[in-house]
Amino acid sequence: MHSRSTEIATEQAYFDTTAKHRDRKISELGGLVRAAANSGAAAHLHRHAEAARRAIGTADDAVAFGRVDHETGETLYLGRHLIRDDNAEVLVVNWQAPAVAGYFEASHQEPQGLRRRRTFDCTGNTIRDFTEVIFAEIAETVDRHLLADLERGRTGEMRDIVATIQAAQFALIRAPRDQMLVIEGGPGTGKTAVALHRVSWLLFTHAEMLNAADVLIVGPHPTFMRYIRTVLPGLGDAEVELRDIGRLAPTVARGRVEPAEVSRIKGEVRMAGLLSRAVEGRIGVPEPAERLLVDGRFVTVPGAEVAEALDHARAAELPYLGRRQLFRDRLGQIVADRTGGAAPAGGSALANLVERLWPQQTAPAFLRDLLGSRSRLRAAAGTDFTAEELTHLHRRSADRLSQELWSAADLALLDELDHLVNGAGRRYGHVVVDEAQDLSPMQLRAVGRRSANGSFTVVGDIAQSTGAWARDSWDEVTRHLPTPHPVTVTALRYGYRVPRPAYELAARLLPVAAPGVTAPEVVRDGPAEPRTHRVGLTERPGRVVAVALEHAAAGRFVGIVCPPRCRREVEAALAENGVEWHSADRGELGGSINLVSPQEAKGLEFDAVVVVEPAEIVASDERGHRLLYVAFTRTTGHLDVVCVGDPLPLTAPARPTRGDDDPPRGLTAREVRRIAEHIAGQIRGAAPEPHWDELLAEVTQLLRPE
Repeated sequence: MHSRSTEIATEQAYFDTTAKHRDRKISELGGLVRAAANSGAAAHLHRHAEAARRAIGTADDAVAFGRVDHETGETLYLGRHLIRDDNAEVLVVNWQAPAVAGYFEASHQEPQGLRRRRTFDCTGNTIRDFTEVIFAEIAETVDRHLLADLERGRTGEMRDIVATIQAAQFALIRAPRDQMLVIEGGPGTGKTAVALHRVSWLLFTHAEMLNAADVLIVGPHPTFMRYIRTVLPGLGDAEVELRDIGRLAPTVARGRVEPAEVSRIKGEVRMAGLLSRAVEGRIGVPEPAERLLVDGRFVTVPGAEVAEALDHARAAELPYLGRRQLFRDRLGQIVADRTGGAAPAGGSALANLVERLWPQQTAPAFLRDLLGSRSRLRAAAGTDFTAEELTHLHRRSADRLSQELWSAADLALLDELDHLVNGAGRRYGHVVVDEAQDLSPMQLRAVGRRSANGSFTVVGDIAQSTGAWARDSWDEVTRHLPTPHPVTVTALRYGYRVPRPAYELAARLLPVAAPGVTAPEVVRDGPAEPRTHRVGLTERPGRVVAVALEHAAAGRFVGIVCPPRCRREVEAALAENGVEWHSADRGELGGSINLVSPQEAKGLEFDAVVVVEPAEIVASDERGHRLLYVAFTRTTGHLDVVCVGDPLPLTAPARPTRGDDDPPRGLTAREVRRIAEHIAGQIRGAAPEPHWDELLAEVTQLLRPE
């Protein structure tokens, strides 16, 4: 028997030799990249060389993360990238290669011809230690290397999990492409990581028909996209497109705040019909006779002929602007036939008639005019909307389009209109949509139209479904994503990230939050029990900051999950203590202390989480218990709850009621100030300064009794 130190030294020698070949190849490819960049005719060569250089990794990476020994005597090392020696002999096999599938799939019950599986713990390319499974021996219940990896601190970016992929995860990663695969799982089951590694697997397996630029990944918000952005480049797939759901729409100024009932209406699928009818409604009706000045003389075109040209273009299976051009061409030919000359290429009279009957449109300009016009809304509504709903949709537009602010719900409408006006945009061979359980039907339509073939990976957790579109089943999501392929819903059973004490606290919410959801089986104990800090109202923000600083001083990556009503006081306390912090609402995630809302926390993870006022989190959303479940399960280690009220509210908070004869409760000066600051912040974010007086006047009017 070799001693462990001797075994590590032997493995290190192999790593060092392999690294020399890897680094030589990196250097060669770097030279090729530079040469290609200096050649104006070699853009394709540059792209190829850059992709090949990424595919082999960097000099800072370990050459391998694992090794398998077959019963036949064959030994294979596996890593994130294929590495060969000078004679083209394989030194390290890509983790996606079928030859090393047993590393992920083998068990003591089904060893798949393996004698040993070894996993290396490295700093750079230096082996610190290894763990291994000898398949003839009795199994440990949990992979020790996986648990060791989970104990590592977080950095604000998701890591790849190739060294710790479990058999159930690997089965989903390798699932066939031609389906809509729904990966559901509780917090910490690795569903997002599995979806990202599935993308890398599909690109490797279907390289002849699918490249990285053919894949789109859609996430819930910019912070989440920043969190996952380095995983696929680290696996050699840097050109995959990542967008948050709001970035599918045309680029506009965001920030409009609107009532929940308005956002709800805008998210419903019937809005697609309203927008389609509104677009068709912009096509006009000609006069009985249209008189045009062409080449210095007047030409009269019967209205019936113009109407026929309109009907011909209207019936074409083209987007609005494509049909407009068809109408323009046909009308030009009609004029040419009447003048005996060629169809006029230009001319203000013809252009003016086309613009009057079939006006040029952009999605933002069209939606601004539609929402600003009661008559256009009524005409497009048909029988699908009530008068009250149309009143909710109507709004006063900004004086200029460039000044218009758009709400989150507007973005999906803009995308729908852009599709109607300009036609299909970029489509992808595979689409991944994460946190899909919260998307509105209109947002799901925006995702669905990006798919060229119906190949989807859908990721989420019904128990974490909150907001206006909280769901209780996946059918409510998948029916809005068109696919000719089968829909497969598969659950991940084991929770790896969240420690058992924190999850046991969170799981107490499930009977209220999501009674039909089965909790995952948690596999690790974690470093500490959750702590509860019951404080007075004035003490709350200071205690939040003190607890966060305690964790930060221990080198932990900290997330403060704070409901909107408590946010201003926490921000003030952070500033008063001179704390450097990052805010998820600005797309930031980094440093040691981060402030996130319960909604923004979805999909993120921290070494330590400080949850502020659980009762307020529950009160902030119709599915508030699900939001609190999210907040409690963002930790990989430590959980603290700072609160004035109930640290684990299992019932909906009582809403104060009073009869008409009861005197209203008076507000303290502090409460008045806090409410005023909140309203001012809403107005500041919703409109430019010149409209503030107008908005205040409108608010005052709305507050008066009927």
